Amino acid sequence: MRTSQPIRLTRFAWLSIGAAIITILLKLLAYWLTNSVGFLSDALESFVNLATAIVALGALSIAAKPADDEYSYGYSKVEYFSSGFEGGMILLAAGTIAVTAIPRLINPQPLEQVGIGLVISVIASLVNFVVARVLMNAGRKYNSLTLESDAKHLMTDVFTTVGVIAGVALVAITGWERLDPIIALLVAANILVTGIKLLRHAGHGLMDASLPDVQVSEIQKTIQPYTEQGVQFHALRTRSSAARGYVSMHALVPGNWSVKQAHDLAEIVEQDIRQKEPQLSIFIHIEPIEDPVSFQDIDLNRS
Repeated sequence: MRTSQPIRLTRFAWLSIGAAIITILLKLLAYWLTNSVGFLSDALESFVNLATAIVALGALSIAAKPADDEYSYGYSKVEYFSSGFEGGMILLAAGTIAVTAIPRLINPQPLEQVGIGLVISVIASLVNFVVARVLMNAGRKYNSLTLESDAKHLMTDVFTTVGVIAGVALVAITGWERLDPIIALLVAANILVTGIKLLRHAGHGLMDASLPDVQVSEIQKTIQPYTEQGVQFHALRTRSSAARGYVSMHALVPGNWSVKQAHDLAEIVEQDIRQKEPQLSIFIHIEPIEDPVSFQDIDLNRS
């Protein structure tokens, strides 16, 4: 069941690729008609969208592969590479926009056929907005970092286009030609923030960052009632792996318990946690509570 899900998600990557191709053509047409550096910068960012959508397709295809002897925890972590690539490409887009806009800021040029260029850009923006909403909903539903990153990237492109449209419209109204590259530079600064956030998120995942505090707190609440049975837990550790999460802990039980009693407890605890967090893989190490050695690793508790 888990392995078939990423395969289904690849259709969303194909949707993103199709949207990127359409918006590239529309924005290049708007630039060709208007000679606006804002529209050109917007088109350049859409090329980034196409590249990242192709990478997302590859990441989702790889993530679909089942665990094997070489990668016994599966391939889901490849989504962090995809997210990091998208963040890097967004930074590249921001730099490209700045490099393109600065010369126009120094030597402004008049715009042409602004009206039709604005209409074309609005259409391109609507295409990206609709696809971004579809990808975001799918990413949240299937817990896919790749789809969520792609959706955020597309929404960044929507904001870029809106800013460019506003700038070009104001240029047409006021005749202030330098406003076109100024708006482009402001948009570059805005998408820079999104790129940095994606890179940080990818870095945390690749460094085995813990699960979000909300999930860790939910795990702690789930195991709390078992302390009334004379059971203690420590060395609780978690890590994120895109759509999957991993939890390990030590359960300290009375030394006179049978192996079966301890095993049954571990199975029940795991089942209780998975009922609330079904995407987690859980590992519980059993130790006798009377043995002082069992407490030597208590400093591993990261709660």
